[in-house]
Amino acid sequence: MKSEKPTSAPAPGQPRGATSHRRGAGPPVVLVGVEEEYLVVDPMSRRLSTRADKVVAEAAGELGSRVSTELTRYQVEVRTHPHAGLTALGEDLQHLRHTVARAASRLGLRVISSGTPVLGQHTPPPLSAGERYAQSLATFRALDHEQTVCACHIHVEMPDLATALATSNHLRPWLPGLLALSGNSPYWHGQDTGYDSWRSLAWGRWPVAGPPPYFESAAHFEDLVGRLITSRTLMDRSGVYWDIRPSHHVPTLEVRVADAAYSSDDTLLLAAAVKGLALAALAAVREGRAAPRPEAEMLRAGYWRAARDGVRGQSIDLATGRLRPAARSFAHMWDTALPALSPQDLALADKTRRRLAGQGNGADRQRAAYRQRHRHHDIVDHLIHRLTG
Repeated sequence: MKSEKPTSAPAPGQPRGATSHRRGAGPPVVLVGVEEEYLVVDPMSRRLSTRADKVVAEAAGELGSRVSTELTRYQVEVRTHPHAGLTALGEDLQHLRHTVARAASRLGLRVISSGTPVLGQHTPPPLSAGERYAQSLATFRALDHEQTVCACHIHVEMPDLATALATSNHLRPWLPGLLALSGNSPYWHGQDTGYDSWRSLAWGRWPVAGPPPYFESAAHFEDLVGRLITSRTLMDRSGVYWDIRPSHHVPTLEVRVADAAYSSDDTLLLAAAVKGLALAALAAVREGRAAPRPEAEMLRAGYWRAARDGVRGQSIDLATGRLRPAARSFAHMWDTALPALSPQDLALADKTRRRLAGQGNGADRQRAAYRQRHRHHDIVDHLIHRLTG
């Protein structure tokens, strides 16, 4: 989660400015890419394995630089190519997941996609080798000790920094909904935390994390990031961990609020929501419409409620502070996101959305696996199966 590598969305050579180009009468064509993080587990003990680097080396024979290590020696990260349509993105995700799963299996290991480990782990966790990870530990100290957490990042192509920041402003109020949608980390050290996304609470301790500020301009962004680096709050620009951030090396806006997705279908639904909301935001930017500016305290409260209640509980109306069923908030989100999608993307999103309505998010399904026999091992076995199922 903390590394910054050649990314999943438009490559450095991708020309800027393609975001608003239209093909026929359809919506603008934007490229979308995904980064996913997984945990490596021992199939006998179901506990984390420190051999993630071996899994990465095994999978790299097929995936090359699209698979890499992460902060701890328990984690694997993969990156898709950029895609204009969700169907192709889904095929890419399936290929990455199957390839990593096969590589782990050849080593007698398994891989799961969960925002947090189900069972206990060593504290502090063993960190991956590398100067950056050593520097991070020296700078952030015990914060690194509780970061065996995995996320899913969606990259959306942007024409320039100013447009990316204006789009970020419009996306900020949707972050609690996206967090609730992706909640997939209810367990920590073998205990049910009572939250759908415990990962988001652990991750929120970082000094530059959570919802981004409202940015008045590109100059405002550059000045703030510069002061954070000068104050040594950030090691460098890649340490900006806000839940929406412009990439510092490729022309994308990265939405980082989500837990690692329970299944590739869940990743695609998240990508559909982010893509649709981003397209709606881009339209608002082009038309000069002002972005909503929820108070920072209410946005923080919305995060907490979303992390706790997920898709089946309550959500907070950021404007009034009143509680309302999460289902109403999601209906509003989908009413905004879905009309911006192409017919093909819309059909795929609708199919997956109906399944979510019936089964809940990843946290709901992890808990359902536990209720069968009240064994935490069953949750891990279920996640092993669902990585590619």
